[in-house]
Amino acid sequence: MSTPAHDPLADPHPDPLSRERSHLAESRAALRAMREDVESLDIRDVTANWVNAEVLARQIDERIKALADLSDTPLFFGRLDYLHAPGAEQAEGAYGERFYIGRRHVHDHDGDPMVIDWRAPVSQPFYRASKKDPMDIALRRRFGYTRGDITAYEDEHLSDPAEAARTSKLLQQEIERPRVGPMRDIVATIQPEQDEIVRSGLSGTVCVQGGPGTGKTAVGLHRVAYLLYAHRGRLARTGTLVIGPNRSFLHYIEQVLPALGELTVQQATVDDLVAKDVDVRGTDDAPAAIIKGDARMAEVLRRAVHAHVTLPTEPVVVVRGSRRWRVPAYELEDIVRELLDRGIRYGAAREALPQRIAHAVLVQMERSGEAPDDRVQDSVARNAAVKAAVKHIWPPVDPAKLVLRLLTDADFLAAHAAGVLDEDEQKTILWAKPVRSVKAAKWSAADAVLIDETTDLVQRTHSLGHVVLDEAQDLSPMQYRAVGRRCTTGSATVLGDLAQGTTPWATGSWDEALSHLGKSDGVIEELTAGFRVPTDVITYASRLLPHIAPGLTPVASVRENPGFFALRAIADTAEVVAACEELLRNEGSTGLIAADARVPVLAEALTAAGIGYLAPGEETTAETRLTLVPASLAKGLEYDYVVLDEPGAVVDGEPDERTGLRRLYVALTRAVSGLIVTHAAPLPPQLG
Repeated sequence: MSTPAHDPLADPHPDPLSRERSHLAESRAALRAMREDVESLDIRDVTANWVNAEVLARQIDERIKALADLSDTPLFFGRLDYLHAPGAEQAEGAYGERFYIGRRHVHDHDGDPMVIDWRAPVSQPFYRASKKDPMDIALRRRFGYTRGDITAYEDEHLSDPAEAARTSKLLQQEIERPRVGPMRDIVATIQPEQDEIVRSGLSGTVCVQGGPGTGKTAVGLHRVAYLLYAHRGRLARTGTLVIGPNRSFLHYIEQVLPALGELTVQQATVDDLVAKDVDVRGTDDAPAAIIKGDARMAEVLRRAVHAHVTLPTEPVVVVRGSRRWRVPAYELEDIVRELLDRGIRYGAAREALPQRIAHAVLVQMERSGEAPDDRVQDSVARNAAVKAAVKHIWPPVDPAKLVLRLLTDADFLAAHAAGVLDEDEQKTILWAKPVRSVKAAKWSAADAVLIDETTDLVQRTHSLGHVVLDEAQDLSPMQYRAVGRRCTTGSATVLGDLAQGTTPWATGSWDEALSHLGKSDGVIEELTAGFRVPTDVITYASRLLPHIAPGLTPVASVRENPGFFALRAIADTAEVVAACEELLRNEGSTGLIAADARVPVLAEALTAAGIGYLAPGEETTAETRLTLVPASLAKGLEYDYVVLDEPGAVVDGEPDERTGLRRLYVALTRAVSGLIVTHAAPLPPQLG
């Protein structure tokens, strides 16, 4: 490839590839110098105390880690040559009219940028510019890499009318490159519709509906990276959190943000968030879990919490020295009713009550000619008579004990669920056997969410600046509320696919989900271009859509490679093992996905054949590239090649047909390059 003579920014170097390699080497040297500068900082004389020293040392350590040069990761992946120099306020410092676009900012010893962060405004045309709208770009250059070294480049002269628009082969190769190990960033391949979501503002909540392979998870993670770049000060104070469906999924994605230089984002599952105070050891059957996850339970809990408040019938008499101050029962009742009507949290109202009673006493003192101050009011609020009245009127509530009583005391549940849950629903969630204590209870995941809701009724949950919720379609309304409590004062990025909802309580619409999340004003975006799943594979899987999500637009694969797809009737598990051996001859990772009940049988067959395998979330290596995946854990994972064992067993392993077909849709769409479906039993009729 060469730079055409008409390019106004043509490089005079006789070998452009050598010039680019030289710039890469110089950029790596500059990054090392930046890291060495931070490592050499002496903070002994700039910190006032050991606390400040610890904080500053930790910040320096994080900065050093963020400046690490990953040898196999390209420091820059593109170049932009502008027709005119961008304004200084856009460029954040310009390297002439030429900008190298990379994962992080790199500058030389004079402070001049050698690589521009992909999130900077001046980098945006790399993702958005086109022949129709060149955005003042003369040349867009993409680089091809092999193990961190530049091996090729490809040019688009966007402002040249003589050059026709064409598909980038390097871009296509990068999209289709085999995947070994954890999920990687897509910063070099972000598409215009993805970039629009990535760069959306911090104040608004965005919900991304995306079918398999549309890059919704990557878009969500890159949006976090962008927000941390654009609003670092604010998010450093308020925090960011990525919520995934399980630990295997979080392990799979955990390297994406560090590769972009972002090390401060927390990761958790919903269960991690809500099960901090109880030990989850039990499970619910589907009917009980559905009711416990219903948003109506929030009203049952609210009633049960506030039922502890008793309207006063006796006055409070405060003795101070030789004087007695009497607050009559009717005045106390007015105070209590006002606190109830304000709708503030139970615990906050309980803390306010003694101060309100003390204020009533101070009003009487002032009328009698005294001049009490705030110290007197605080003293009255701590008076034994006031404390006793508060304990009687507004006693403390233990959230776990309250939920335990609701689930074990039929009369207590009936009193607070009247008109909300019918008798059959109440019976469904009641425990069959009494439990001695909170610690002895075998709490389920749904119970933990109820305790979390109750805890928030008593005391406000800490809110973060931004939360990413992935695989969101599987959450119950009560789980949405639990996540929403973590971003009441912040925003959210909600990611999911309604067709992949594999829980009996999976949401029916994103409008409904956003309402439960407390983000009804969120914007819903849909990604329909498939970059991961091959055409033949997604076409076969899409046969299920009319049965599982008839309103969704099928994913249209944009890959040039149609992929490998085979449907094989087999006699025994030996042929499943043979299919795995066949796919392992290819470069990249292979997943064997099966119904959970079939996993032990297949594990035994693989071991007998001498084939090593991993569990989901474990990182593949050159020696071990096969992962044995229970269908229940396949969501969000991807492999270059997949063997799907017994689709009928995947469907039958779920409590109902719709959930089973959705689980099958997930399993069918985990392959990046090829899929073999093996079956001894008949295929589900919905596959045609």
